[in-house]
Amino acid sequence: MSGPLASLKVLDFSTLLPGPFASLLLADMGAEVLRIESPARIDLLRVLPPHDRGTSASHAYLNRNKRSLALDLKQAEAVEIVRELVKGHDILLEQFRPGVMERLGLGYAALKAINPRLIYVSITGYGQTGPYKDRAGHDINYLALAGVASHTGRRDSGPLPLGVQLADVAGGSLHAVVGLLAAVIARQQSGVGQYLDVSMTDCSFSLNAMAGAGYLACGVEPERENHVLNGGSFYDYYRTRDGRWMSVGSLEPGFMQQLCVALGRPELAVHSVKPEQQAVLKQALQVEFEKRSFDELCELFAGVDACVEPVLSLSEALQHPQLKARELVSQVPRGDGSSQAQIACPLKFSEGLPAPRHIGAAVGAHSDEVLAQLGFSAQRIADLRQARVVG
Repeated sequence: MSGPLASLKVLDFSTLLPGPFASLLLADMGAEVLRIESPARIDLLRVLPPHDRGTSASHAYLNRNKRSLALDLKQAEAVEIVRELVKGHDILLEQFRPGVMERLGLGYAALKAINPRLIYVSITGYGQTGPYKDRAGHDINYLALAGVASHTGRRDSGPLPLGVQLADVAGGSLHAVVGLLAAVIARQQSGVGQYLDVSMTDCSFSLNAMAGAGYLACGVEPERENHVLNGGSFYDYYRTRDGRWMSVGSLEPGFMQQLCVALGRPELAVHSVKPEQQAVLKQALQVEFEKRSFDELCELFAGVDACVEPVLSLSEALQHPQLKARELVSQVPRGDGSSQAQIACPLKFSEGLPAPRHIGAAVGAHSDEVLAQLGFSAQRIADLRQARVVG
């Protein structure tokens, strides 16, 4: 199997999470991804714990199926190597602050002149324009400025730091993949590439899908625990007798009725719960959940179609029959005959996807191979290594 994106060749200059997660999806779908890394300034993801056999598990996952070419882009010869690579690649993905690639001589205008079909994707915190374009930031900052944090969390304790990087992944990575694949389709018609400016703050702002729509059209300001889906209704998490949690999403009347019947409180299943009555309903439900242990509730709702599910740890999720049936774990070769368990590509294609080839590679692991493919002699490669152009 070659995968649906086997025709695409990607140059990936990104580090940490947003760009690498995007290029991971591309690589899993068959694209040929070549990481361009600094031999001196290490990607901090490489040292992020925990480690498996001396390698960061996060790096090994996020950079699987990708080759690594180590280049010192401050040297002219390294820039020329990139220019040569651009001739044969479809997509360039970078995550530097605005202006960095231009100063290196690798901006979109310069590379478009070499390859007019190039699709050039820049992922940044705030975008290429605006007063914050050069400002540093992280996931928590983008969610704060995009308004997402203002209606997430609890009234008495404020916004919650999420367990996943929403702005980085849902904002940066996934929007970048959608955008660049749209550009690929457009290129099939026009024959030319284009530049894609992906701001993680912009994309996080767009995730205010329902709350934002309500404010813009009706002037209703979303606040914590003041609407149906953010804790302002019985749609919420409930503590069990033994300190675990259950999720309740029984919004529709049929589901609500099954929830209340299962708990032995059918009278709570009213068809319309007014906002001022939600707190009373939630308290009644909490009382019922706290009468039972986590295991008792799991057994109680196992055969009830009421949109009630347990809050599982990662280890428990891995053992859940639904996730196991979906084959969400892959064994990825390390390169020494052994393999590492990793999260599998979640996309299911009827024609299948190529098997994972290898975990994230060492810095410059494929430098000689890539340069040889460009026509560089062994002596020339040795000279470039001696000059520290290549790592």
